Amino acid sequence: MSLFHISEDPAIPLFVPRPSAYTADPVVWAITPERLVNYLLPRDCPRVCFWSVPSSTPGDVQSLLGSDSAVIAIEASWLDRVQSASLTCYTMPADGFTELDANAGYWINPGAVVPLASRSVSDLPAQIASRATALRVLPSLWPLHSAVAASTLAFSMIRMRNAAPAI
Repeated sequence: MSLFHISEDPAIPLFVPRPSAYTADPVVWAITPERLVNYLLPRDCPRVCFWSVPSSTPGDVQSLLGSDSAVIAIEASWLDRVQSASLTCYTMPADGFTELDANAGYWINPGAVVPLASRSVSDLPAQIASRATALRVLPSLWPLHSAVAASTLAFSMIRMRNAAPAI
């Protein structure tokens, strides 16, 4: 199994566990290949990511996804930063990681982790598109946030604390 960590830091020789609001103890985070696309944005960029699962209703799929298989929505105020950002994708060893959230693809490790490899990732909109995911740019994420949270779609809403206040 492959796991990854995306960072704006291009030179991390050792990932050291950090405190997290989602775990009792400090951990190193990693992401599955299927959800890697959700992290192909600057770290602090708020986003609403969603996709269908077998239990999604046709109405939710049609009204929220349309013809897209997956969507990442960002605020228009972040578009320039997204277009100019360069990230590093670290390949992480699976040893020591345990799954925290299968839907979001989150894995955690309580120990320090040496990455196996790294590669630079640029032209983030093209990277997202190459992973069969639509990038939608909206004036505000909050209406979509509410609609997706109330739907039958699978979702991950990341860095929403950085989203502009609801309009």
